[in-house]
Amino acid sequence: MVGIRGRKGRGTEAKFDKKYARMSESKYAQRGVSAGKEEVHLAIRGLDKGLFPNAFCKILPDFAAGDPGFVNLMHADTAGTKTALAYLYWKETGDLSVWEGIVQDSLVMNLDDMAAAGMCNDFVVSSTIGRNKQLIDGQVLTALIQAQQSFAERMEALGIRIHLAGGETADVGDIVRTVDVGFTAFGRMPRHNVVDMRIQDGDVVIGLSSSGQASYEDRHNSGIGCNGLTFARHETLLKAYADKYPETYDPSLPEGVVYTGGLFLTDPWEGSPLNVGQMLLSPTRTYLPFIKTLLESLRPQIHGIVHCTGGGLTKVLHFIDDLTVYKGNPLPVPPVFQMIQQQTNTPWREMYQVFNMGQRLEVYLPKEYAHEVIAMGKSFSIDSQLIGVCKKGKKQVVIDSPQGEFVFGG
Repeated sequence: MVGIRGRKGRGTEAKFDKKYARMSESKYAQRGVSAGKEEVHLAIRGLDKGLFPNAFCKILPDFAAGDPGFVNLMHADTAGTKTALAYLYWKETGDLSVWEGIVQDSLVMNLDDMAAAGMCNDFVVSSTIGRNKQLIDGQVLTALIQAQQSFAERMEALGIRIHLAGGETADVGDIVRTVDVGFTAFGRMPRHNVVDMRIQDGDVVIGLSSSGQASYEDRHNSGIGCNGLTFARHETLLKAYADKYPETYDPSLPEGVVYTGGLFLTDPWEGSPLNVGQMLLSPTRTYLPFIKTLLESLRPQIHGIVHCTGGGLTKVLHFIDDLTVYKGNPLPVPPVFQMIQQQTNTPWREMYQVFNMGQRLEVYLPKEYAHEVIAMGKSFSIDSQLIGVCKKGKKQVVIDSPQGEFVFGG
């Protein structure tokens, strides 16, 4: 249901959104996932937040060398349930390149989070791959391992060094239905390089597109990233995939939430050069080359960098207190998110809360530097624009989009 900019009919839509939100939360819960990771946030409440509690990643003392002028960072993440989607596409088409994308997904979910905290070079990474050997053969395993080297080489050509420290590959078919791909990344950097979130009244928000083809990418990217893929996969794809590949979902799930959509993986979608499966499997774009250039030029002026992953365009709520972030000029919504919304009838409000909606990186800084940031983004062929402004007030994010105005927090 499309949002309405004006006030007429707003109460009816709000009631619908609340009702749908309850239904959606139920579907998330029935599928064994959480949109907001409430239990995770509860579990870590009260834990030490490191030297810079408001930084995007936890910043630790320099345990590696004991130098007070340096800090350490360590981050771990996986490609999540996107691996189940990659398995489906590989089995249906034989396309091994989807596994290269999965490696990039997992690496970027680590490295770009660290970059948002100021770490842009000399990452040490270790992989953890758990597979069901009966289903994931040596060809796939080779693709997963070689993709790590390939990604590191592409970044090296851009002046970003990633040191591969090996990892663990385990055959754990009893607990992994297909395959799980994760990385742990470590970094050490000068303490003064930390980007400590200090978003202020009057700062502007520059959004950088997650779709299109950046100058350092070899193909078109839908912009999907790694979030919300359980929801997207089951809500858009046909039930036939459940019958053919029961290994791609938890057999204890209620039948009513398993592959309830109407699309084949290879169906085309208007407005995109990619088919449905390729749109959902586009590798998570890394912004490392851009962030490295940005911090080399404007580090003192940067008040915040937000990697919009879990939480979508509301992610910044974790890093503000007495501020309202108005996003009144968001980038256009790419076809992949239009497809998900149309196929699922998900309220646009929820779409903006779950997905990056085409702008997975945000930069917060004084307005006089906005044109430099936009120019840097475009120098990498990444669409970039001023999307909003920060004002003193309630802790809120207000998104005024073509689909309606949505308020989060407060």
